[in-house]
Amino acid sequence: MCAEATLGLWQGLTAGSIALTGWALGSGVEGVASVIVVWRFSGPRAVSETAERRARKAVAVSFWLLAPYVAAEAVRDLVVHHHAATTVIGMAVAGSSLLLMPALGRTKRRLAARLDSGAVGGEGVQNYLCAAQAAAVLIGLAVTAAWPGGWWIDPAIALGIAAWSVREGIESWRGEDCC
Repeated sequence: MCAEATLGLWQGLTAGSIALTGWALGSGVEGVASVIVVWRFSGPRAVSETAERRARKAVAVSFWLLAPYVAAEAVRDLVVHHHAATTVIGMAVAGSSLLLMPALGRTKRRLAARLDSGAVGGEGVQNYLCAAQAAAVLIGLAVTAAWPGGWWIDPAIALGIAAWSVREGIESWRGEDCC
């Protein structure tokens, strides 16, 4: 996730793609959620109901961290008609995430059921969210590379990323089984 976040952020900022940048920042948030889950199951917290609740809420907050920035930048890009550049590296990073993240999410969701942990389940959902966002970003980057009139697709996808992150955060906060 660190490589995904670093490469995606570099390429997103270089190409001026808020969708790619938002997705890369989401990868960084996924890394934070992984640390939260490790914290949750270390030491005496492994059997603590309070630690589970705190971890679940911390995972929810991690969903919300990037939404305001991504939404604001997407709206700005729509207003000023900002055109993102083509980035082959960004497409490759998003494509690799599209292939790898569903398997990781599925594994974490199975583990969450065995451990009866909403925090682990929420973190697994972040992997699914990452893959879905990678697919959208990949499609957006391909469309904007092939069709200059499709410049608006990049910020539209970014708005979808922000909205989805908020929704998943709400569900995780409430302890609902996401996705």
